[in-house]
Amino acid sequence: MISQIRPTDLEAWYASVEGSGQPLVLDVREPHELALASVVPDGFEVIGIPMGVIPVRLTELPTDRPIACLCHHGARSMQVAMFLQSRGFAELANIAGGIEAWSAERDSTVPRY
Repeated sequence: MISQIRPTDLEAWYASVEGSGQPLVLDVREPHELALASVVPDGFEVIGIPMGVIPVRLTELPTDRPIACLCHHGARSMQVAMFLQSRGFAELANIAGGIEAWSAERDSTVPRY
């Protein structure tokens, strides 16, 4: 099952899967979106891989770490999380509301677009 978490619940979700390695936020937005607004790592790693190239870059993602997927509003990231689950990734979450919610709920310095 893929957890749906709000940006403010990220640490609680990571704590619930503790022992699974360093947490990772997988930002699946396009490069021009990342240039507009990005998440600052804070106790987790951030990797940006656009949704469309996830299949060819799959080997860059660790299968043994919890991954929370992020996009603009949460739809693309959920699709990526479901794809990763089908490829054997176990500890997955979708950051509901995406970068938009991140800015509104967690870090208001992140620009909204």
